[in-house]
Amino acid sequence: MDTVEQFLAYAVKLEEEAALRFGELADVMQSCGNQQVATLFRRLSNYSRLHLADARARSMFRDIPTLKPGEFDWPDLESPEAAAIWAADPFIGREQALDIARDAEQASLDYYRKIFETTQDPEIRVLAKEFIEEESEHVREIHKWIAAHKAGEPLPVVAE
Repeated sequence: MDTVEQFLAYAVKLEEEAALRFGELADVMQSCGNQQVATLFRRLSNYSRLHLADARARSMFRDIPTLKPGEFDWPDLESPEAAAIWAADPFIGREQALDIARDAEQASLDYYRKIFETTQDPEIRVLAKEFIEEESEHVREIHKWIAAHKAGEPLPVVAE
């Protein structure tokens, strides 16, 4: 990452795609009657929308580059937090859904951590650290959900 503007362009796109994907997965789970997983995915979509609003707010007075989808240089084919599309399978189980959610949030955390570790720009480091803290919170929450699932307890997720 070379500039704060570039960082924010990537953060906005990452959170847009995460919110969209988790929202789509929540819709699929709800339509097939898997309410707990739908609630989990909806919560993650809402978290991404909050991060998106934050990234956009930070971008307001900056000249953010407009990048087309193919111009983003992600570590993989999609943005890091875009959950695996196969999670839309109506037969997916809660454990698989939790694994997908964990993997998506962990990929986002790793992405911001790498930026933090490699950038020389102090302002980018401050922003990346804030995003790391937010994503770390999500990863911890998902690990609580996984532990509850493995213990045979209801997921600690309430409908929003």
